[in-house]
Amino acid sequence: MLKRIFPYAILILIISCKSKTKEKAVVHQESKIYTEQYCPQYHFSPPEKWMNDPNGLVYNNGLYHLFYQYYPEDIVWGPMHWGHAVSHDMVYWKHKPIALYPDEHGLIFSGSAVVDKNNTSGFGVDGKEPLVAVFTYHLMEGEKAGRNDFQTQGIAYSLDNGDTWTKYDGNPVIDNKGIRDFRDPKVFWHDKTQSWILVLVAGDHAKFYTSKDLKKWRYLSEFGKYRGAHGGVWECPDLFPLKVEGTDKEKWVLIISINPGAPNGGSETQYFIGDFDGITFTSTQKKQKWLDYGTDNYAGVTYNNTPDGKRIFIGWMSNWDYARNTPTKKWRSAMTIPRELLLKKIEDDYVLASMPLAEINTLATAVLEKFKVASGNSDTLNVKDLNQSKITFTTASRDFKLIFSNDLKETLVLAMNFKNNGFIVDRMKSGDTGFQSEFGNKKHFVPIKEFTNEFFDVNILLDWSSIEIFLDNGIYSITEQIFPTEPFNQLIIENSDYQAEIENGEIQFMKSVW
Repeated sequence: MLKRIFPYAILILIISCKSKTKEKAVVHQESKIYTEQYCPQYHFSPPEKWMNDPNGLVYNNGLYHLFYQYYPEDIVWGPMHWGHAVSHDMVYWKHKPIALYPDEHGLIFSGSAVVDKNNTSGFGVDGKEPLVAVFTYHLMEGEKAGRNDFQTQGIAYSLDNGDTWTKYDGNPVIDNKGIRDFRDPKVFWHDKTQSWILVLVAGDHAKFYTSKDLKKWRYLSEFGKYRGAHGGVWECPDLFPLKVEGTDKEKWVLIISINPGAPNGGSETQYFIGDFDGITFTSTQKKQKWLDYGTDNYAGVTYNNTPDGKRIFIGWMSNWDYARNTPTKKWRSAMTIPRELLLKKIEDDYVLASMPLAEINTLATAVLEKFKVASGNSDTLNVKDLNQSKITFTTASRDFKLIFSNDLKETLVLAMNFKNNGFIVDRMKSGDTGFQSEFGNKKHFVPIKEFTNEFFDVNILLDWSSIEIFLDNGIYSITEQIFPTEPFNQLIIENSDYQAEIENGEIQFMKSVW
């Protein structure tokens, strides 16, 4: 999670929140929500106030848990809590009371959660498997005093599937020897060593630890001081194995968010492909690899304990360049659509692809429009509900544009141009862009030399204030926030390639999940 600490009037209401066990949260009234301008209709967002990083992603007893960085008093960053929501299908979400409050050890920054099936922690009672959350404490008093040891790692457990939490009396479980940015633990069970593995970030690299009981941790190794992108602080790591698609070969993936230093500005998520032997992560990867080329997919991590073994990813749909300034009034920030991560081998290289989770397709109902655009032609579609739609087509065209617009002449332009070796997103005139100088100051570029086949698919999810674009079965993904003053109601498709058609085009309405 972000580690810029912004000023706020009353530093720590946490003094009143110091109880370690089962704090009571205000349950927000959910009538008349999700109708405010820009509110996403099928992406997760809080009913009100500030949200950032997804935390504690875990499946247990029929529920997908989504915890997240949350400040319940304002729509700008403040003393961090863990907000909480659950879902049976990752489509429809139910808001739950706040899960974790700040205490005497500090604010509750980012982390993860696991199902302790063998009760290695000893927290389980009467055969109940505990959920265990592992998170970063951020002690504001320590930071203000100029110390470098103000971030430590703590744990808490739940015996009622996440409804209430008890913090461990022995917190913190990992002390800080004086590393200023020491945070965001991701924990998972490692079968080969029969132990828990924890990866966290320490400024410009990742550190790995091991434990038998989630309480006592032993340092193992580190990775990354001179690898990958280093334009900013490393954050929100994740480490997991994936089978290479179409083979039995397994590789390990290390995800690292970085702020700043993204290819299109601000914060973004990079990844490394390599191997992990229970002690050390190694990689022969030479070039930087990015999970998403848009400016609004950050701090994403994956689910533990999924029932079907899928590697499901959710990211925070914002960017620290302008996260505090986006033009919403009651709530701020949303999450990306849940995505399945797939590891593909293309020639001699490994690529981490992402596609919307298949369950999201259940929201696609009425077909609003079908289209086909011949080579060297264009088409204009007038569609009322573009800002709540799914748009798909296949093509071999290497030169086309999609121009979304409304009656105010605000435009969002997507352009494929192989002469420039890439795909461009232009939101410079997409609506309200003046709230921060970095938001609409340039076109965003996705480098594409070639697709895997002559024909490739385009999959677009457009919500009230966001667009997610997936090209070539998710090998390229682009996530961007947009704030059109009025919904888009026209789509112009220009196919300037004189060799190929745009085919099988379809625009479907997406139901609201609220």
